[in-house]
Amino acid sequence: MTLDKHPDAEALIFDLDGTLSDSLPVHIATWYKVCAHYNCRFDEKMVNELTGMPTIRFAERIIADNRLEGVNPEEMVRMKQEIFWSCADLLKPHPPVVDLVYKYHGKIPLAVGTGASRRSAMVQLEKLNLTRYFDAIVTADDVSSHKPEPETFLKCAGLIGVAPQNCQVLEDGVLGMQAAKTAGMYLTDVRPFTYGN
Repeated sequence: MTLDKHPDAEALIFDLDGTLSDSLPVHIATWYKVCAHYNCRFDEKMVNELTGMPTIRFAERIIADNRLEGVNPEEMVRMKQEIFWSCADLLKPHPPVVDLVYKYHGKIPLAVGTGASRRSAMVQLEKLNLTRYFDAIVTADDVSSHKPEPETFLKCAGLIGVAPQNCQVLEDGVLGMQAAKTAGMYLTDVRPFTYGN
């Protein structure tokens, strides 16, 4: 079983965290550091539940779960992002997915549709030397409705000029998969190809 383009797909849209970038271990380690600072608990289960959503949703969930009073979620996000950016050298690509980028670059339009902030997305893509391969990069800062809503992927399709039904989304997150289906796009779950790689 190999990861490849759907025969009818005219463009590829890639999620970033957990799809192109093997970033989840770095994100999880970062959240543990943040929670140590706030003397609270980080439940890794929320990673599966919230992957694809903006970082502020994680902060709000941590604050609610730990009943933290007087903690500003935006300050928690700032701390999390600063730590994550400082650990960017630890990021690695997911080879089966990145190989698709190399294979189809210059042949069909390629885009990134991510729930990460623009700065976080650009930090990751630059560290992985992938920025130049994409015709469009849509981040959490570019949309008002985040995954599982389809706006991120629909905006990608609009920017690259390909009808949604002719786009293929590569995703690892449940919310992103839901967004791709709602957008009417071909969907590939990359997890069978990335786990253990």
